[in-house]
This record gives sequence, C-alpha cells and structure tokens, in this order.
Amino acid sequence: MKKFILSAFTATSLLLSSSPIFAAPLTISLGIPQEQTFTEKNEAGGKIEADKPSGYFLGIKFPVGFGLGIDSYKTKFTGDTSKIETFMYNIFYQFPIPVIDITIGLGSGKTKLACSDCAEDYTDPESGIKTGYKAGEANQWFTSFGIQLTQLINIHMSYRSVTSNKIEQVYSGTKVNYSGNVRGIGLAFNF
Repeated sequence: MKKFILSAFTATSLLLSSSPIFAAPLTISLGIPQEQTFTEKNEAGGKIEADKPSGYFLGIKFPVGFGLGIDSYKTKFTGDTSKIETFMYNIFYQFPIPVIDITIGLGSGKTKLACSDCAEDYTDPESGIKTGYKAGEANQWFTSFGIQLTQLINIHMSYRSVTSNKIEQVYSGTKVNYSGNVRGIGLAFNF
C-alpha cells in the first residue's frame, strides 16, 4: 500500500503541475468520527453493530494544496466490550475552489482488536492455546466536503472507506475482516 500511496502522490503531482499554483493559507483541521459501519457480517450472519466511535482526524494542509494527516479512533461493538482500534497516516489534496473545500486522500496504517482476550499474547486458561489476534494492515481512501463559515474557519464532513481484512488470529491464522466506512465532521482553521 505504501507503494500505491507514493505512486498516487507522484501521479497527482505530475497531473496537477500544469495547473496554476495557488497561494492558500496553511490550514489545520480537526475532525471527529461520527459513525462507523462494517461491510462484513457477524458469525450469526447479521450486521455487525457498533456504537459511536471516539477519536480524531488531524490534518495539516500546506499552502500548495497538499497535506498530511493522522487518524486515530476506536469503535466499540454494540453489546460487547471489544473494540476495533484504527490508526492511519494520510496524504491528501485540497482542490483550489473558492468558498467550498473539496479534499481527496489516501491513507495507510493498522487496525487491531482490543479486548481482554484479544491481545496477541493472550493464552486461553483452559486450553493453553494463544487465542489472541495480531494487528493487521489497513488502507483507506477518503473525501471531505467543507464550507467556509468565516475567512478563518470552515466546517467539513468526511467519508472514509477503510479496508481492514488482515487482522489474524494467532493460533489458527484465520483472518477477520473489519472493513467498512467511517463518517465524520470537523473544523478547519486557516492561518
């Protein structure tokens, strides 16, 4: 995925180099996840239900339109103490459009299950078998749409499509899939 992100960044740089460079302010954005949904089904064949996630999306956009970001959030499964933890590094581009902000980006990172018996080194007391889960790689693409409230502040909504299908159980090698979508809201501050 790192090669894909680097290739996408290079291709975007070459394609957009023919467009005029615009001088925009340095922008820092902070968002919070509002909802996470999963594409896979649970063991009973039903939808995986999740409570509201907690965490943040942090981004810094440089005056040339490109930016870097970090996502860190946890989502608790409904009716369970287990959580899925996600951490991503992002690269993004904000299009130079007045009044509205449209951003696209890619991210790469890790996801892991967090619970008392999910840790990678957890051993089942009855069987003596390690039944925990290893952290898995995760990738995402995302988009954000924002509107300027004032010259210094804008509000934006974001949508992330996360692929996380490599969380592996230690003893069996079985991989679980917690891919899905995350929606969020945030504010950006121009300097």
